[in-house]
Amino acid sequence: MNKSREYLTFVGRAVQNPSKVGAVLPTSEHVARAVADVVPSNRPSTVLELGPGTGALSGPIRDRIAPGSRHLAVEIDPALVRYLNRTKPWLEVIHGDASDLRKLLADAGVDGVDAVISSIPWTLLPGDKQRELLHETASVMSPDAVFTTVTYLTTLWRAQTKEFVGALDETFDEVFPRSAVWRNIPPARVYACRRPKA
Repeated sequence: MNKSREYLTFVGRAVQNPSKVGAVLPTSEHVARAVADVVPSNRPSTVLELGPGTGALSGPIRDRIAPGSRHLAVEIDPALVRYLNRTKPWLEVIHGDASDLRKLLADAGVDGVDAVISSIPWTLLPGDKQRELLHETASVMSPDAVFTTVTYLTTLWRAQTKEFVGALDETFDEVFPRSAVWRNIPPARVYACRRPKA
């Protein structure tokens, strides 16, 4: 029943806000597991989700993080914030725009994060906005933190996708595209990025 509610909520928001939701269905458990692999499990850490939507990635992340960790999420859609607060009370949800990430996290008492998991629909954003958000994200990461995000194989030919991959290379010293996740609709690619450049 909970999974059905999640799908209905996600599809409803996608229909109402097609410019802010980058997929027609929530991310699959296969992608969620691949993304959660980058979360530190051997020590308390601070993990940040950007654009969690209905929280498809949140459960696998929660299952992996060590006791004493903080798990935060920044979501711009007020309806999805309310949904997450109802369905995932253990998740620290912040209503706001990732463009203001430093202030949002400072207000939450966070001065650095160990892992950032992004579900922001990058291919819907112009290049300058992609770079702005990546710069803001890099500014809150600890030196050994990892940034991971998902793109879709069906968008690889799009100019915004190529621009985004270029922006990742500009922002991080190491950009590692992991294997494609074919058991997702649409098929997805997960990127893991480390060592933000100055």
